[in-house]
Amino acid sequence: MREVAIIGIGMTQFGELWEKSFRDLVAEAGIKAISDAGIEGEKIDAMYIGGMSTGRFIGQEHVAPLAVEVAGLQDLHIPAVRVEAACASGGVAMHQAYIAVASGMYDFVVVGGAEKMTDVVGGEATNILASAADREWEAFFGATFPGLYALMAKYHMHKYGTTQEQLAMVAVKNHYNGSMNPKAQFKRKITVEDVLKSPMVAEPLHLLDCSPITDGASAVILAPLDKAKEYTDKIVKIKASALACDTLSLHGRKRFDSLPAAVHAGKKAYEMAEIKPEDVDLAEVHDCFTIAEIIAIEDLGFVEKGKGGKATEEGLTSLNGEIPVNTSGGLKSKGHPVGATGIAQINEIVLQLRGEAEQRQIKDAKIGLAHNVGGSGGTAVVHILEVV
Repeated sequence: MREVAIIGIGMTQFGELWEKSFRDLVAEAGIKAISDAGIEGEKIDAMYIGGMSTGRFIGQEHVAPLAVEVAGLQDLHIPAVRVEAACASGGVAMHQAYIAVASGMYDFVVVGGAEKMTDVVGGEATNILASAADREWEAFFGATFPGLYALMAKYHMHKYGTTQEQLAMVAVKNHYNGSMNPKAQFKRKITVEDVLKSPMVAEPLHLLDCSPITDGASAVILAPLDKAKEYTDKIVKIKASALACDTLSLHGRKRFDSLPAAVHAGKKAYEMAEIKPEDVDLAEVHDCFTIAEIIAIEDLGFVEKGKGGKATEEGLTSLNGEIPVNTSGGLKSKGHPVGATGIAQINEIVLQLRGEAEQRQIKDAKIGLAHNVGGSGGTAVVHILEVV
């Protein structure tokens, strides 16, 4: 297996982008990544595109050749594949592209993710997202993702004493980080009081405990490490790429205070990278709801099980903390265009490792981790990156 590097990144603004189409977003992110890599389009060997539900959000399936077309690469007839794994679509696309380059099948690969979610009304978006859960045994009976994660939150609170204030502190931290991210959907700082006074969505989760409906796209360029050195001196190596799955339904799990797929993917990634959790300098984790970040930092071994809420309260995950988490603002503040989220996480880690994250830059960052989850934990992907 060859070592693989990231040589280019590109990302659109995240938010309610009424004036831009899905095509516009894909083209913008892809062209930025290719330009950042400093390579010609003719060098691209393949594309992998993460997209959860373009057929229902914009009425367009078969989006892989569309991505090739909008990038102006149709005459090259390169292979392109759309990858679907719910909210982990981007992360799984990254995993597949990594395998393709590491195996020697391809040299230069574009990995993208995109979603245009605001072209449908809010209720329809909630229904579409519910298709990432067990449609027959969960969504059919009215379970939504806020409801499923609320069950996890209630269980965590009951078992470990986690408080609503600690959940709110996750949102406050991530909005603070997002206020310094020019690409973030929400740049407004909030307080614990703001979170607790916001409307209740699914008790104990308030509106400000939940990630938003978002439009956006992100892309990265992968290359073999030995070839990457010919194009850039800002090389970030992929030390590990690990994918794991679990039951689709929440009720099928053996425990509600953890996502076993994420635990397994994390362990595989640490073994592959030959590091321990304490070696990680920063992490982007899948905070679709505030309880999700608390569970994630426990599952990834940054804190003991049950201590995630307390660790957040004590500032362990802040920009100046022991393990800064979601420096981009996370899904909560940066936004969550489901197909693009996993690639946007990689984008942030690369910026940090290059020293290009400006006001939110983590000093001397060398190793970063990205954790992307599909559904309520049916799929989990963990990537570990290191600056060369």
